Parts: sequence; structure tokens; C-alpha cells
Amino acid sequence: MITRPRTARAVLYGVFYRLPVGFRRRLVKLAVPKYIVGAVVLVRDTDAAEPGRLLLVRQPPGTKWGLPAGLLQRAEPPVVGAARELAEETGVELAPEQLTPAVPNAVVHRQGWVDVVFEARVSAEETELAVDGAEVLEAAWHPLDALPTLTTATTRLLGIYGIGPAAGREP
Repeated sequence: MITRPRTARAVLYGVFYRLPVGFRRRLVKLAVPKYIVGAVVLVRDTDAAEPGRLLLVRQPPGTKWGLPAGLLQRAEPPVVGAARELAEETGVELAPEQLTPAVPNAVVHRQGWVDVVFEARVSAEETELAVDGAEVLEAAWHPLDALPTLTTATTRLLGIYGIGPAAGREP
């Protein structure tokens, strides 16, 4: 066995692990980066001919389109938050079991948030869209080959899934 001389790092870890657990947790919370976690849903129309249609929402100020999404509530499972946000923003009510994890399921953004992404397929003809006019101005189905002007975050996120103007680019 080879023993190396103790480094400053080893000494710091030795001190850290001798501290009470509660104090160690507080130190870790101070030192570790914080992330905001949101849930996003890619909803495709089962009735549309190829390449298909995607459900998008337009939020204030109302010039660009995005995906149904929102922040998770404390201790809320991501799939439950995704179903809740979809219903709140579009009126499309799906049970969490009707959402499937997208691949990749989580997208970490440089700006300090994480999106947990889910997919769903519904019939646009049989689904009535309803928006509140405050948080969401409009919800509509858009052909994948003729998407409207998207928010920057939506453009980047869809690009990861091979959709839209950023498809095929490095994330």
C-alpha cells in the first residue's frame, strides 16, 4: 500500500466529517449550486399527418411561443407538476400516467435551471383548449415544419429533441 502525504484537501475533509451532520448539511447547502426545477410537456397531435403538430402556448408579452411548462411546487413529483402545468396552461387534463419521460428526461440549462421533460400524444380534434388569458394568452397546435417564432428557451429545448430551427445543433 502506498501512502501519500496528507494534502490540505484531505485535512479539510477530515475536519468536515467530524462536524455534526446538521451543520455539515448547512455547509453543503451554502456551497452547492442551486437549481430551479421545472416541468415541460411536449404534446403532439395524434390526428396530424407527418411531420405532425405540437401544442404551443403564447404568454405575455405575447410575441413568441413556448411549451406548456412551469416550476415544480415543493416536494412535487416532476410528472405530477407536468400534468398540473399542462392543465393550468392549456386546459388539457391528463393523468400523470399518460405522460412519458422524454429522452433525455432532464435538461440542465447554463442559466441555473433544470427542465424535466415529458411527452404526451392527444387528439387535437377531441381536445378542447382553454386558457386563462392572464398567464397564457393563447394555446394552439402548430405544424412541426412551420413553427411560429419561438422563445429562445423553447428553441434550445426543442433542438435537443430534433425539432425546430435548432435541431441538430450542439446543446
